[in-house]
Amino acid sequence: MSILVSVYPSHEEDIGLHKVEDFTLDTRHLEDLVSIPKNPKRLADLGGVKGLADKLNVNLDEGLPVHMIMTEESNLRIKRYGRNILPDPPQDSLWSMIIDALKDETLIILVIAATISIILGALKWTSHDPKTGWIDGVAILVAVAIVTMVTSINNYKNQGRFLELNKKSADKQVKLFRGGQQMLVSIFDVLVGDVLVVDTGDIICGDGVFIEGHSLVCDESSLTGESDPVKKGSPENGMDPFLISGSMVQEGFGRMLVTAVGVNSLNGRIMMSLRTEIEDTPLQEKLGVLAERIGKFGLAVAALMILITVPKYFITKKVNDEPITAASVSDITQIVVGAITIVVVAVPEGLPLAVTMALAYGMLKMFKENNLVRNLASCETMGGATTICSDKTGTLTQNVMTVVAGHICKPFDDVDYNLRYVVPASIQTILTDGICVNSNAYEGTNSKGRTEVVGSKTEGALLQFTKTFGADYVEVRKRLHVEKLYPFSSARKRMGVLVTLDEQHVRLYVKGASERILEACDSYLDADGNIQPLGADAKEVYEKAIFGFASDTLRTIGLAYKDYKKAEYDYEEADEPNFGLTLVGILGIRDPLRPEVRGAVRQCQGAGIVVRMLTGDNIVTAENIARKCGILQPGDISMDSFAFNKMSEAELERVIPRLRVLARSSPLDKLRLVNKLKDMGEIVAVTGDGTNDSPALKQANVGFSMGISGTEVAIAASDVVLLDDNFASIVRAVLWGRNIYDSICKFLQFQLTINIVAVTVAFVGTIYGNGKSPLTGVQLLWINLIMDTMAALALATEPPTPDLLERPPTGKDSPLITRTMWRNIIGHAVFQLTVQFVLLYIGTDIYNNFVHEKIIKDSVRHYTIIFNTFVFMQLFNEINARVLGNKLNPFRGIFANPIYVTILFITVVIQVLFVTFGGEVTSTVPLGVYEWIGCVVTGFFSLVVGLLLRMIPIKEPSYLKNHGKFETSPLLDGANKYGSVD
Repeated sequence: MSILVSVYPSHEEDIGLHKVEDFTLDTRHLEDLVSIPKNPKRLADLGGVKGLADKLNVNLDEGLPVHMIMTEESNLRIKRYGRNILPDPPQDSLWSMIIDALKDETLIILVIAATISIILGALKWTSHDPKTGWIDGVAILVAVAIVTMVTSINNYKNQGRFLELNKKSADKQVKLFRGGQQMLVSIFDVLVGDVLVVDTGDIICGDGVFIEGHSLVCDESSLTGESDPVKKGSPENGMDPFLISGSMVQEGFGRMLVTAVGVNSLNGRIMMSLRTEIEDTPLQEKLGVLAERIGKFGLAVAALMILITVPKYFITKKVNDEPITAASVSDITQIVVGAITIVVVAVPEGLPLAVTMALAYGMLKMFKENNLVRNLASCETMGGATTICSDKTGTLTQNVMTVVAGHICKPFDDVDYNLRYVVPASIQTILTDGICVNSNAYEGTNSKGRTEVVGSKTEGALLQFTKTFGADYVEVRKRLHVEKLYPFSSARKRMGVLVTLDEQHVRLYVKGASERILEACDSYLDADGNIQPLGADAKEVYEKAIFGFASDTLRTIGLAYKDYKKAEYDYEEADEPNFGLTLVGILGIRDPLRPEVRGAVRQCQGAGIVVRMLTGDNIVTAENIARKCGILQPGDISMDSFAFNKMSEAELERVIPRLRVLARSSPLDKLRLVNKLKDMGEIVAVTGDGTNDSPALKQANVGFSMGISGTEVAIAASDVVLLDDNFASIVRAVLWGRNIYDSICKFLQFQLTINIVAVTVAFVGTIYGNGKSPLTGVQLLWINLIMDTMAALALATEPPTPDLLERPPTGKDSPLITRTMWRNIIGHAVFQLTVQFVLLYIGTDIYNNFVHEKIIKDSVRHYTIIFNTFVFMQLFNEINARVLGNKLNPFRGIFANPIYVTILFITVVIQVLFVTFGGEVTSTVPLGVYEWIGCVVTGFFSLVVGLLLRMIPIKEPSYLKNHGKFETSPLLDGANKYGSVD
């Protein structure tokens, strides 16, 4: 049946060379094809898969043309069917952020009070001086506008940074056919009509229909609600042909024709309806609570100040026999404005802003260092990690697999073309056919046009090995007809494929973990290629070969086969046999260690982080590699999955503190270990690349997936993607995680000092002075701008230093403000308050000893000196805030952060302009040279005070459990010096 649908006229005009007949379907006619419930009748009406392909102008064998990016045809398809990308989520405009910022209750009250102050100050009968009475109110409004603009602009930029990183996290490579070639392209470039290759562990990136495949089973529970996996196949065979975007391939592999992408796909429509805002991280929430509490304290202080100051004003008027005039209304308004300003300064809205800025900056830097953060909270969590459970392949090793030795009929340790004369010709076909057909890997072209192995690196190494015998995997796969696939199972540690041998026979090829394959064999191929019974002596030879390869840190792979009569083997129902196989041989594959791994492991250990290796290798290989990495040291223990599973929970709790290697580990083993570590109070990071790793990745405090070798399921379950699959990148993530946490702590101790001092000076100065605060509303708002925004930006962009990895991790129960931070906060607050009150009450006497023009107490000049000194104490204290703990040198690496230096310089320049040219707007007057020197020198003493404070020894309590505790278990009796249990 042919369906002809007209194209919109505007499309014809845009397309130019293409005609209406180029496509006979558009999105409206494909929406109900892959839907819930599924619509097989619709597919039949379209002529089945072949008819659908014809209507989409695609060849099912060749796929779309090779060059389909930014071409006229691709543009046509995009206009007709859409791109495989969801539109950006709604973003707040800068204007809306400004409006939201102005909705703050304290700012609203301040704006209202300032407006009333302007009106009263401009009226003759309510103002002491109508010509200047309105200035204070206008200045406050301008200051509010500046604070609001700076905060909103920062938030707007951070929003853009997060959006950019989210786009990068969504981009990945997928496999498809174009021009008859298998190639890798970006998921964003997948088009309707593409022939997509799906494999075990893939998350399907668009709706489509089944073309061909083997044992293809998908998990559609997250979309359909059906818990049972769905087998995919041809509708002629009564199977489900529809593949739904967002579903996961549990088993098998195959090809599908893409019929809907992006917002037109089923998953795209669901995702668009479920979009939510980014949630705050735990630290942001914790700081939000702290900010709220401090704000309530400031509100209480402001209310108390009004309750004391207003009655005092009228009492003073009465005592001095002064009349209460209309101008008194303006005076009371100024008191209220001052009180509200205290609330504005007291509320540390810069705390959540500092977290956001630190996270945004840290995430961008981490991306440049091959860590793509998918979950904001993981940035701060990683800094507190106490243990890392790492995979071996690709993370600790280079994932450059090469067959270097083996035992096929006879041992060999040199792989070259002479090997074809060593291995009997009679079994070379069995060897190469088994490897080529029992594999999902292939040589493909990536988006940059380079040829590379796509799929398992181990399978890639085996395919390269077959070239030694002149085999071509493409020819082998075309020649052999696959009857049934047995996908790799982490439980069985092997995979198999059943192929047609001739009209009467089928052959099962199996490969997998060498010990498991050896156990399933009852015969082997001898030196002449003849089948012999696998007796105890022959078995011992192969066991020694496996042990020898493993001792040389080689991964060992076993190869076997078995022939069956078709009539005797029901391959539609039978499971892969566990016995009776014929052993072809054992291959040893070398995957060199990454050269930087040993140093990275040493850094982790120096940082108080325990590194554990979880691998599918046998225990001998695992131990040797772990020793070379520095993971396994004398006194540590290693064990395999069998011993691990025999242990009770109580025994595990005693053994785990010294467990460093878990060999032949299964996904359930990894998950059990992660859960147990968490129960013991550890903060656990886990690495994984396979679909079977996803439960552990999800359960861990921080999950690291592999950007190169990782499956889509593993990436979706993780918090951070290692773009280079390198363990050293995890160390960088730890470094940045700790740096982000430290940046927030630095800002916290800096801000709380200002909170305490500013509120106290304004309150005490107003109560015990002449009823007027020495720090005006405009001045307090300028201090607030320094404190909340500029300091947040300066301290949040501090780069990490190596000494962050020279201390133990922060315990999850440790307080946000440590003892050393309280020492610094209280110490600097006492110093600054002392200086401020000395200046307030006897400052004029001190300054009048060396200035030419006498300073009158409580004059504008007097208060300008107090304000100027206060700001410079904060500027020098901002340098103190660069260090935490007892480090003595706050200038170390200061020029490594140009943002910090620039902000410090800009703040000084603005302060000079503020004081010198502010006049009545800022309630300041120009100061003389000696007065400037006095303010700067007094502020400089903050550095001296900071040095003295850091010399006071403070010992932080340990919030980490004793991870070195180790008790023996009956299962460990007879363990070697490394505690090996197998």
